[in-house]
Amino acid sequence: MTVTSTPTTVESVHSALLPSVPASAGVARHLVSNALHAWDMNDLDDVATLIVTELVANSVDHTPCRLLRVVVSRPSRHIVRIGVADGSHALPEMGVAAADAEQGRGLMLIDALSWRWGSDRHDWGKSVWADLRVETPS
Repeated sequence: MTVTSTPTTVESVHSALLPSVPASAGVARHLVSNALHAWDMNDLDDVATLIVTELVANSVDHTPCRLLRVVVSRPSRHIVRIGVADGSHALPEMGVAAADAEQGRGLMLIDALSWRWGSDRHDWGKSVWADLRVETPS
């Protein structure tokens, strides 16, 4: 596991390169919580850790990748972005889960909890992200 924290003048970033296994969700939650604590945004912790859990689960469950990268950033004073990148080029699609299904609601949950979410294709794969609005920026 590689964990980095890179403050810049425009954006502050916390990231971790993790194995693509279910247990990585716990490390991702810890990374998100630490970033929010550093930015004095503890009020976003419950929502943000739930979002990163779902993003990691989607990457683990739906891609053959061995590694994933979790990134928590502040692209502006009013936004916290939580993202998971992997080597797969397949973009996520929000589906409709059957009432008795135990899976299939992750993106619906992310959609409901975040201000906005999306995915970006890259030469090396994709990143899926969710933005949270910061009401009183620090």
